[in-house]
Amino acid sequence: MAISRETIEYVANLSRIQLSEEELKKISGQLAAILDFIDKLKNADIGNVSPTSHILPLNNILREDSPKESLPAVQALANAPQKKNDFYAVPKVIE
Repeated sequence: MAISRETIEYVANLSRIQLSEEELKKISGQLAAILDFIDKLKNADIGNVSPTSHILPLNNILREDSPKESLPAVQALANAPQKKNDFYAVPKVIE
C-alpha cells in the first residue's frame, strides 16, 4: 500500500516534528513496508486459531485485595516541587 507524501507531511505536522527531504523519503519507504505487512496479516487464515492474550500459558499471581492504611499527606508531599494545601500543584496546561 502506498502512502502519499502529503499524508506523511500532515502526520509530521500533527506530531510537531520537522522532517528533511531525506527523512521524508526514508519514512515513506518504512511506512509503506509496514502497511504492506499489515495487508499480508489481513490475508492470513486464522479460522482455526483460538484467541489468546499470550502465547504462553501464564497466570497472574494476585494478592488478596485488602484495605491498608494510606500514606499520610505530609509524607506523600515531602518531595513535591510545588504543593498547595494537601495537594500537588502543577502548572496549568490548557491554553
